[in-house]
Amino acid sequence: MQKTITSLSSLILSIILLIMGNAFLMTLLGLRLSIEDFSASVIGWILAFYSIGFVAGTLYAGRIIEKVGHIRAFAVFAAVLAASILVYPMAVESWLWGFLRAAGGFMMAGLMIVMESWFSSKADNRNRASLFAIYQIIFFLSTAGGQVLIRLADPAGFIPFSLATILVVLALTPLSMTRRESPTITQGDRLSLRKLYDKSPTGTLGALIAGLLISAFYAMGPVYANRIGLDLDQLSNFMASAIVAAMLLAWPIGRLCDHFDRYRVMLVAAVVAAACSLIAAFIGQVNMIVLVFFVGLYMGISAAIYPIAVAITNDLMESHQVTAASTALLLSYGLGSIIGPLVSALFMDLLGPKGLFISNALMLGGLILFMVAGPQRRHPSVEEQEHYYPTMPEAALGVAELDPRNTEFEESTDDTAGENDAHSDDEKPRQQE
Repeated sequence: MQKTITSLSSLILSIILLIMGNAFLMTLLGLRLSIEDFSASVIGWILAFYSIGFVAGTLYAGRIIEKVGHIRAFAVFAAVLAASILVYPMAVESWLWGFLRAAGGFMMAGLMIVMESWFSSKADNRNRASLFAIYQIIFFLSTAGGQVLIRLADPAGFIPFSLATILVVLALTPLSMTRRESPTITQGDRLSLRKLYDKSPTGTLGALIAGLLISAFYAMGPVYANRIGLDLDQLSNFMASAIVAAMLLAWPIGRLCDHFDRYRVMLVAAVVAAACSLIAAFIGQVNMIVLVFFVGLYMGISAAIYPIAVAITNDLMESHQVTAASTALLLSYGLGSIIGPLVSALFMDLLGPKGLFISNALMLGGLILFMVAGPQRRHPSVEEQEHYYPTMPEAALGVAELDPRNTEFEESTDDTAGENDAHSDDEKPRQQE
């Protein structure tokens, strides 16, 4: 395992630099727009274009990679993303920033596909669970690290944008120097949202709501922090603590999902998250510690809704449908991530900064109502459930084959066919609704 990690060190460094740069930029843009006195609704629209571009990238960037190869595609995506970041401080115009956000989202999706498919190509049946966990930890910590960078320079100047550009450009270097052969990008089977909903309505809606919640916080969280008077250090801690909380709560929530009915775990998680969101809305501004605690708890639980939705869905799928279902769930999440900033921004215009958390509580209320009064479906017993694996949707574009639940995983060329056959023999059909 140590030898595998060593061989992936250059790729891991590229992932860290890119994720840090992108996370830093997302926080910076929301803060800068708030400083420029744009209304919350306009900020929401501008930042929602990132999700539009990202969803488009998940659908079409793979075709570019197939045509020109991983290294050339990565260079193109990184160059365009870096150039777009440098344009931001030249003209703070809503239409321009919306276009740049869409372009950045598309390029970021392409970069993630290249790096994640390269990462997963090193996996085999012996190490993929460990690599999957390592990748998730890298993603969480890099995202949190990006929030800390906001305190390094005045967000009203051009220096923070230059720093984000430097991180993106540096991310190009380690991957470009790797000697590992490029993996193959394949367009797998597709599963429509309609078919996914027919098979797993709770999983589909859960992924959609998770997209609404997480994107709303990433986009409008810095705006909220700025408008309640937090300074740069406090804003940095506010954003980073929420992400670290999501990482810390992933394991205990996973344990609950493996020992109890996941449907009930998601229902309880939604209730607790909604309560924390309301507390943050009405009491959080009184005390910074109270705010950080309840926002961290809210985000940690909200971030777990997506992997719970994935686990609920995979319990109901045949083994060969896991990858297609994951792709459809990502699409559902992506649609939610487009809507989330728009809804939260509207509530912030109407109710002030606390509208961010009030709107999130209402979204969770909709999920709770659906689970209690919606279509009742039979779910597998605890004994029939597949093992739970925490994941962040932004970190799942190119690692579907790395997910240990995917029994259609193909061995790398370094492994023997016998191991692959043995794994196939262990395959068992999943419970269907």
